[in-house]
Amino acid sequence: MQQSASSRPLVGVALVVCSCLSLPFGAAVAAQLFPVLGPWGVTSLRVAIAALLLVVIVRPRPIRWNRSQWLAAVFFGLSLAGMNGFFYAAIDRIPLGPAVAIEFLGPLVLAAVLTRRLADAAWVGVALLGMVLLGVDGLIGSEPLDPLGLVFILIAAGFWAMYIRMSARVGAIIPGSSGLAVGLVVAAVLLIPVGVPAAVTVAGDMQLLLLAAVTAVLSSVIPYSFELAALRRLPQRVFGVLLSLEPAFATLAGWLILGQSATPLRMLAIALVVAASVGTTLGVRRQRRRADAENDRDDEGEPDDETGPFTAPIPLPE
Repeated sequence: MQQSASSRPLVGVALVVCSCLSLPFGAAVAAQLFPVLGPWGVTSLRVAIAALLLVVIVRPRPIRWNRSQWLAAVFFGLSLAGMNGFFYAAIDRIPLGPAVAIEFLGPLVLAAVLTRRLADAAWVGVALLGMVLLGVDGLIGSEPLDPLGLVFILIAAGFWAMYIRMSARVGAIIPGSSGLAVGLVVAAVLLIPVGVPAAVTVAGDMQLLLLAAVTAVLSSVIPYSFELAALRRLPQRVFGVLLSLEPAFATLAGWLILGQSATPLRMLAIALVVAASVGTTLGVRRQRRRADAENDRDDEGEPDDETGPFTAPIPLPE
């Protein structure tokens, strides 16, 4: 079953693209709730609703898990809580497009660390140039970047890199979507102190509750489910660079929903990140063909091209 999944890398690419579409539009909807609930209150509600939905749908049975599976789910939940909370705190202060671009430094650095081919490094460089141009646009354009917002988004970037590693770990040792469901429950528990006031506020307002539910589906249920499935089909370094599509979609969502402008410099940056994603996508197919041709040699004991100190599952305490 695992071999069948890994032989369809383009399915993994499609899953990442759909995730990139869903996340920024969910963030744009969430931003409309900030004046009432605050960014951390919205984060708590979004994660709690997503956890409830997935627990009902997936019906995980963690009672049967071993210690390694539990540790993976807990660390996964920690990464979800930190990544989402600090991201929302950041986009409460800086525009959505530049925020996603700067946050991408987390997975971009991870992708650069995982890269061992010259072509992969070149595409990472192209994506990095796009991130730099988006950041410059935010500094010299009509929307200056708030310093505290920058601090928040850099913290979110670190949690995003952790999320990618823990997603791969959870996907490798916990079948189906049970790890995601329990991870969201862990995140919801961690966010309870900031979530109680928000829950009291929305309890008597069905419109706020509906917007929170839409945010949960667009920003948690859809993207995390798709990304968990994608990480079973794609190398982590390819997954990381494909996420460079997110600043482009975030800029589009900010323009359509929040009325945030898209300058020529920002559009040039978008073109660069799209080029990096297309190049990476084409490289997946070439990598797969080479891997299929070398299967016999790998079976005879030669090292697999996809294994190493960074591509292997992250070591957790036993």
